[in-house]
Amino acid sequence: MPLKSILLKYWGYSQFRPMQEDIIQSVLDGNDTLALLPTGGGKSICFQLPAMVLPGICIVISPLIALMKDQVENLCRRGINAKAIYSGMHPKEIEIILNNAVYGDVKLLYVSPERLQTDTFREHLKKMKVNLIAVDEAHCVSQWGYDFRPPYLKIADIKALLVKVPVLALTATATPIVVEDIQNKLEFTKKNVFQKSFERKNLNYFVIKSDDKLARLLRIINKIKGTGIIYVRSRKKTIEIANFLNKNGIKAGYYHAGLENNIRNDQQKRWMNDSNRVIVATNAFGMGIDKPNVRFVIHIDLPDTLEAYFQEAGRAGRDEQDAVAVILFDNADISALDQNFQNAFPEKEYIKNVYQALGNYFKIPEGSGKDQSFDFDLREFCDQFGFNLISAYNSLKFLEKEAYILLNEDMNQASAIHFTISKEDLYRFQIENPSTDNFIKIILRSYGGVFSDFIRISESELAKRSNSEVIKVQKMLQLLVKMQVLNYIPQKTKPFISFLIERISVNSIFLSRETYEFRKENAFKRIEAVKEYVNSLTKCHQQFLLEYFGECKSKRCGKCDICIERNKMELNEYEFNNILQQIKPILKLKISTVEEIVERIEADEDKILKVLQWLLDNDKIIKIDEMKYGWAL
Repeated sequence: MPLKSILLKYWGYSQFRPMQEDIIQSVLDGNDTLALLPTGGGKSICFQLPAMVLPGICIVISPLIALMKDQVENLCRRGINAKAIYSGMHPKEIEIILNNAVYGDVKLLYVSPERLQTDTFREHLKKMKVNLIAVDEAHCVSQWGYDFRPPYLKIADIKALLVKVPVLALTATATPIVVEDIQNKLEFTKKNVFQKSFERKNLNYFVIKSDDKLARLLRIINKIKGTGIIYVRSRKKTIEIANFLNKNGIKAGYYHAGLENNIRNDQQKRWMNDSNRVIVATNAFGMGIDKPNVRFVIHIDLPDTLEAYFQEAGRAGRDEQDAVAVILFDNADISALDQNFQNAFPEKEYIKNVYQALGNYFKIPEGSGKDQSFDFDLREFCDQFGFNLISAYNSLKFLEKEAYILLNEDMNQASAIHFTISKEDLYRFQIENPSTDNFIKIILRSYGGVFSDFIRISESELAKRSNSEVIKVQKMLQLLVKMQVLNYIPQKTKPFISFLIERISVNSIFLSRETYEFRKENAFKRIEAVKEYVNSLTKCHQQFLLEYFGECKSKRCGKCDICIERNKMELNEYEFNNILQQIKPILKLKISTVEEIVERIEADEDKILKVLQWLLDNDKIIKIDEMKYGWAL
């Protein structure tokens, strides 16, 4: 079947987005491929469609459980058999999925990078007919990447088990050094990169310094028509700002990883269908969300990296219509960014102490605990052991990056059941246990596939259909578990910790240079880049971002706040830069009068005066007295 026919059949699109078809063809030709497509560029179709074309199964490696589950649900709705395996799942559930991947018709299997190292997975992998290895968020494989994860380095190991199976690596953001490193770490047979320009011609970037950010926020939202996202750092702030907007006549919801499943889904749904115009969110919001008509994305807390900012800002204007990305900041935000950097890197000894306390908290002896999961209350844990909340959280993330544990904050997981006996045995059980008969019949009428797989269920829906209460449904399911009729996995209501290996001695905890020192050095550089971006008064914002990602021949966008001010001067880019490059060394070397500057520059005097006035207005030069000027930086 032609590629476009498959695209239309399963995804409903008649045309590919730019570069998608070339990437897909490269994979179908058996080539290792790196695809760099900005947020909203349609990365997932680049591996999902080849998985449908080629015989066998595609292994998708992703670090994001929420995104895995979201993509699996979307694929299943399209009639494509997809499964995901991640920490915290019932062992029987994992076993069934792996067996279906080997002997069934699963087309895409999503796994975390840590899963690749387990003996059980590798033994099943050898029996699978794998057609493609897709590495999502591929920047995680590079120590130069902004979210380096050591388990990603093990991906190359499975290539030895899957001879001649191509690798497709995908990411939305990567600097040139990361692009090179990804291909090396994944052991590409030859260099092969498809890179779409990071330029978004319809997206206008603004950076606004304000002493009253909330008042400015209102003015911006009232000026721009359409829906938008406001990004903040803290969960508490999502609610506070949403309430502030609602009080000022702007319908707003809020979203963060700590919300209960039904509240989070409701908030997302209200924003998606435009019942709420604005959603105020932490960076937990956005993955897998494809709302094309977002007209603005506003950050009122500074992001830690330009990579993260570019991804989040890129959620505006996916319909190719004009949209804006705004950063609102003040001097306190710069200080907060520095403090956040310090908090993000607790001392190594502190991280080891957190690991030791974690084992004690769950009463796990050394040498045990592997693949066990426990509900986890971070605040209670910190109170019990006297840890700082932020430092403890970041310590856990370091332990996660070294694949000792996994902290799962995603509670968007419905309950699931699986009948452990055959249909014939179940029929006999119902006759012998008439008190369960009606309830079992309701389950069988409500859900298909319960004998072959774990099926997601709703206790409240079963309660309605059985004219009962949710708690009675839960008790009946637990009774059937005791009677060895089915497996029941209740919905997670709290974050949980999974131990990926046996608990080890605290002295054996190893934090590699790549995970800690090197990561700290890179994080510092990235924070400095964010500061430079928001403090820059002469460089076009889009041009700044494009150069950060290696596109050094870009032109001014003409639409950001920097360009708008420049346009008022009626100088073209060449004239402005030419005069600026002459003024800067003069004033850096010596305080000078306007007359002295004009005499030394080869350009029209009127244009020189315009550039000088612009530099003065934007605090690049300072007035020493009534006659003389100096360079401000």
